[in-house]
Amino acid sequence: MTPNPVAEHLAALQDDLAYHQTRVLLLVAAVSSNKGHARKLDGLTKLAKLDFLTRYPGLASVVLPNLTNESARMHLTEAESLNPTDVEDPMIRYKYGPWDDRYYPIIGSLVGRSLVKYVRGRQGSVALTLTPTGKSLAAEVAALPQWSTVHARCEAIAEASAGLTGNALKEQIYRKLADLMNRPHRELIK
Repeated sequence: MTPNPVAEHLAALQDDLAYHQTRVLLLVAAVSSNKGHARKLDGLTKLAKLDFLTRYPGLASVVLPNLTNESARMHLTEAESLNPTDVEDPMIRYKYGPWDDRYYPIIGSLVGRSLVKYVRGRQGSVALTLTPTGKSLAAEVAALPQWSTVHARCEAIAEASAGLTGNALKEQIYRKLADLMNRPHRELIK
């Protein structure tokens, strides 16, 4: 049987989106279970900045001073510590900092599958929290060995960023990672 490149591409795309949806689900779970975040992930800016720190774990302690690279929950490899921007799935430099064009379909899918719901955020922003089904699935995924590192990182980052708004996170990223953020828009952060 001859390979079907279109079918292979669609399968890879589906796997890619499933991976990102799972990571975002774990991040929303970690943040919305933390009292310091008012039990919700408030705004897309905050989602993008916390996801950046999850995807670039070697940079998290630079941005969040009460988080250290030695934190067991970060599960940093030597390579991640030595080359913190050499990540499997880099984000792009956007007008307001690190961003990923997949956030809208990821969130839409999670909401459409009744895993995440929209709630009222600060100053009219959109906030996210888990539904009971989402909480159950996030707990099941977090217990899987292949997701334990991502889950632990999400928990550590949620705790270390408690009380910070998305804008405050953005400003810290720009201040503490100025050389990394000083690049043209739409360029990969590597």
